[in-house]
This record gives sequence, structure tokens and C-alpha cells, in this order.
Amino acid sequence: MTRCLLTDFGSTFTKLTAVHLESATILGSAKSKTTVETNIIEGFNHAKDKLLAQLDSSDHTFDHNWACSSAKGGFRMVAIGLSKTLTAEAAKRVALGAGTRILKVYSYGLKDEDIEEINQLQPDIILVSGGTNGGNTVGIINDANKLTKLTKLNSSIPIVVAGNEEAYSSISHIFDKHSMSYYLTENVMPQVNVLNPDPTRQILRRIFMEQIVEAKGMDVIEEQLGTSLIPTPSAVLQAAELLSKGTTATSGLGDLLIVDIGGATTDLHSVGDGKPIDPTIRMEGLQEPFEKRTVEGDLGMRYSALSLLESTTYQAFTHYLPNLSEDTIYQECYKRAHHPEMVATTEEEHLFDEAMGKIAIETAFNRHAGTYRREPTPTRVLLYQSGKDLKTFHTIIGTGGILVNSQHSKSMMEASLRKENDSYLKPVDSSLYLDASYMLSAMGTLAEHYPEEALAIMKKYLTKL
Repeated sequence: MTRCLLTDFGSTFTKLTAVHLESATILGSAKSKTTVETNIIEGFNHAKDKLLAQLDSSDHTFDHNWACSSAKGGFRMVAIGLSKTLTAEAAKRVALGAGTRILKVYSYGLKDEDIEEINQLQPDIILVSGGTNGGNTVGIINDANKLTKLTKLNSSIPIVVAGNEEAYSSISHIFDKHSMSYYLTENVMPQVNVLNPDPTRQILRRIFMEQIVEAKGMDVIEEQLGTSLIPTPSAVLQAAELLSKGTTATSGLGDLLIVDIGGATTDLHSVGDGKPIDPTIRMEGLQEPFEKRTVEGDLGMRYSALSLLESTTYQAFTHYLPNLSEDTIYQECYKRAHHPEMVATTEEEHLFDEAMGKIAIETAFNRHAGTYRREPTPTRVLLYQSGKDLKTFHTIIGTGGILVNSQHSKSMMEASLRKENDSYLKPVDSSLYLDASYMLSAMGTLAEHYPEEALAIMKKYLTKL
């Protein structure tokens, strides 16, 4: 009997999942508050004690221990490009797909005040892009020169260069002269609107495992568990990809979406190309990654409650809560933002939380989905698509406390679906599922070693709504 212990060191909770490989079953799960202020192993041990108490067997050993982490702020990055809509956007998409938390995106050339801000932000890593291969090298070389003005303390921040490769010899000379820590990889946008994400994602993940974990003091976990940590968002995206594509032996579910509503952000993952089914519709704009992740930092249930209100207006709330005044809506959002530990207890609090969940889901899907641009001609109207067409994504999976703990998860999830006359290319007729076991990050971690078993467990434990 092969047993695995899978751990997710989150910013708020440390979550443990024990699985039995041969039967593809979850033996138990437990969580405890992540103890980043003292010693992170304390929260792990507390959760493990609770988990072991659930297990029938007196054998408390595990054959394998694997873990992911977003504790201590996660994998924090700034991204730099030349054009806001092209290379800077390409860098942002690639970085999010690697499991990073984007602190800021800079474009149109770094300025002295930008360097001061980067010093204050204290990112774990800096991603520099800019220019297509063979194009103008001036912009990306100027950005490299500006980065040498980082304070001596910050000059050790790893810099990944993924831009016009014609500039690499000049950039290497600049960074070597100033003893900067840097990596060169393939251009994230070698041609206009063509995305090349994998080389950069691989090197970002390698840096996370080799350097960032140690810098955040998480190396003690690796030492005690005897395993390397991967970023939690990478684990979730890996689970999504496996569930979508399947394995050589077992089919997956096809194109799918995963929405995760948290206290500070709403994360949305899509796996599928999202290209037009109708051959007369033409694609335009930056190429979409097959595995796409967006993080909406203003759409959260607690820390970002006031940002949610500011981003979506009072009308979004009164659509679901017509009897509430604007003052009451503001006070409820204020209370949640300033008391992120708040747990809804009354019917009114539950209804308000559910309304927030619906607004967060709808807004996140609007931002993730593509749109059409209509161009009239003398004989017909031509359609141009930018972004992903999610209409044929037939599976949507929800996770996060508000969805897992609600009695009305389905009605919240239905906020992701396209409405009549909706301008966004959102799902139309999708099957809705709930990750009630909080297993996605665990299964993404397991998938690196046992993909067949991870796929079987996900299919078995997802709850159909």
C-alpha cells in the first residue's frame, strides 16, 4: 500500500492531503493556520496531527512527501516590456502561467522613479522582455542599463531576460560589469503577436525551487520533508492541464476552466486554445496561451472587498441585493476588508458573501474571456476575435471557501455563464463542478510523479453541481 502526503503551504492555511495510490483514494485531509511569523513547521505539525487522527491505520509513515507553497507572499515578480499591449503583456501572461504573483508591470522604458519603486516593492524576481527577434535593441538595452541602478541590496535579485535575442551580448556585458544575477532564455514574443511561454516558465520555476524557497526560509521545510517545493499556482495549473488533456491511457475532460475565489484575489485558469470554430472569424491581437492564468487582485472576499466594490460599482451589488442602501453595502465591504478573519454567521452575512462571490466570478470571467470586433464591409460584417472564445468550454470547476462552504454554490457558479446579448465570449452550456476537498493543488503536485493516479482521484472526488 503506497501512501503519499501532499502539502500546500498557503499564505493563510497549511493544507495536508493523504492519498492511497493503488486505490486512487483520499485517505484524509486537514489544515492549520500557516505559522510564518514563528516557524512554518509548527503549522505543518499541527495539521499533520489532525490528519493522522483521521487515519484508520496505526502506521503513520508515508512513502512519499511532496509539497507546494504560496506562503510568505508567494512568488513575487515585476515584469518589464516595451509595449504595454505586446511585449509587456506577453511577459505578464508568461509570468502568471509560471505561478508568480505580479506586483507591477512596466512598459515604454524604465524611468528613475520606476527603479525607486522596484527597490520598494522588493520582488523575488524580475522578468525583462522587449522587442521581437531581429528588431530594434535600443529599448531593452536601455532597460538593462536602468536596472543596474537597483540598490546594492537588490542587485542580487535574479533577472530573467526573455526579449530580443539580438541584444543578449550587450545585456550580458552590462550585467556582468555590475555583478548582477541574471539568466538569458528564449524570447517570450519572437514574432509580433506570437507567444513562446515554455522556456521562460521553466526557468522561472527552476529559480523558484533553487533560490526563492531558500530566501523565504522555506528550505527548512524541504529539509524536513525531503522534497522540493513548487509554486502553488503552478500546481493548480498542472492539475488543470492533466484533467483537461488526460494521459496516454485515460482521456481527460477536454477544454475546462477553474475559478478560485480567495480573500484577496480571484484566480481563473483556462486550458484550451479558445480559437474560433467559425472559419470566417479572424483572430487578432497577442496569441493566447493554451494554459492561461489570470489573477484579479481587486476581486476578493475579504482583503480586497472594498476594491471589489470600487471595480464593479454599487449597481453590481444592488442587482443581487436590491433592498440594501449604498451606505450599507459600503459598510459591509469595509467590515470584511478590515476584518479578513470574519466568518459569516447570519443569513444576511451569508447572502452578502454570496453576492460578492457572484460579482467576483462574473467580473473575472469577463476579463478572462475574449471579445469580437465587428468591421462592416459593403457586402457583410467581418468578425475579428481577440482573446479566448470560452463558449465551448464545457467544464467549469470552482474552489475556494465561499464556494465550498455555501449552500448555493451552483447559483454562484452560474454567474460565469454567458447571458443573452453578452459581449464577452463566456461559457454557454457548461457542466459545473466543485472542488469540495481542496484537492487541486495537491493533485497538481502528485501529477508530477503519478499522473494516472492524480487524474483518477480528481475525476472521483470532483462534486457535480
